[in-house]
Amino acid sequence: MRFTIEKEIFLRGLARVQGIVEKKNTIPILANVLLEAVQGELQLTATDLEVGMKASYPAVIGTPGKISVSAKKLFEIVKELPDLTIDFHARENCWIEIRCGKALFNIVGLSADEFPYFPHFHKEQFISLESNTIKKMIDKTIFSISTDESKYNLSGIYFTSFEEKGKKYLRLVATDGHRLSLIQETIDVTNIEQLNKGVIFPRKGIYELKKIAEDGEDNLLIGFFDNNAVVQKENTVIVMRLIDGEFPDYKRVIPVENNIDLKVDRFEFLHALKRMSILSSDKSKGIKIELSNDVMKMSSSNPEIGDSREDIDIDYKGESLTVGFNSRYIIDIVSSQEEKEICLSFRDKLSPVLIKSCLSDNYLAVVMPMRL
Repeated sequence: MRFTIEKEIFLRGLARVQGIVEKKNTIPILANVLLEAVQGELQLTATDLEVGMKASYPAVIGTPGKISVSAKKLFEIVKELPDLTIDFHARENCWIEIRCGKALFNIVGLSADEFPYFPHFHKEQFISLESNTIKKMIDKTIFSISTDESKYNLSGIYFTSFEEKGKKYLRLVATDGHRLSLIQETIDVTNIEQLNKGVIFPRKGIYELKKIAEDGEDNLLIGFFDNNAVVQKENTVIVMRLIDGEFPDYKRVIPVENNIDLKVDRFEFLHALKRMSILSSDKSKGIKIELSNDVMKMSSSNPEIGDSREDIDIDYKGESLTVGFNSRYIIDIVSSQEEKEICLSFRDKLSPVLIKSCLSDNYLAVVMPMRL
């Protein structure tokens, strides 16, 4: 196998697969990237058996063939090579020679026969979605994915389709048990059986989906096969195993009896939260929010460092209310918004706060209170 390829192109391809390859190295071949030289292009494939990616890049093929090599080491080598054409030569004994300018590397690879099978799909089985729309929806929910491995059914984003008042929607929901984020857009995908039932995209797959959505303006093609989701954009294909579990009844978490409603300047609120979080407890990140006559008082304290307080002017005439929250949870939510104002809805000190868009019913977030 032999090919030549521009360094910039090769480096971009190798950088894309770094997030896919298995880091724990329990199965050596999963730390490798599969290189296939075919008909004027180089195909790069990586997988950890949960999420896989295959992408094609232009190259001059001398001798067709395929071999697998350490994804990390190959990336490190190519990254430091001069900005010239790279000559890649894999011999039959799996030794690989890499030349670029006056630099020469000899590294050992593994037989391509050991690399896991990557399935093939047909485009007519896919639905087309706008990349920018999917990116926005992920950005507003991804931070609520649980990082607790024992809560496997919360370690991803729930995708579901539904119809309401004559409109058809795609909805994304994520929760870690302490907060919940929900966003929906008017996208007709109700003809997809899997989305009608609801599916959970895994956290690692979501991060790769976000990357591919950010890369260029072309639409995403998404399809479902068995218990897998397939995402294609231009010459890149991602396959991810969907989480096999029931997503909780998130609708029960959304408060419907909150009767203390107010608007707050998003920029002012966000930066006050960030300032208060500096002196909050390192573990709980707890801050207090107190509502009184036309003022939102925010405060935090850390016995080992000190305390802080800040007031924000609001339009509020109700009874005084003091609630404690994890500041990081609210900062993540408020940071993901773009509007000038956001709407907050409270009930009492023991009930969750509802954070909504003031201009649309398509987004909401719920944050559970904490005792301080």
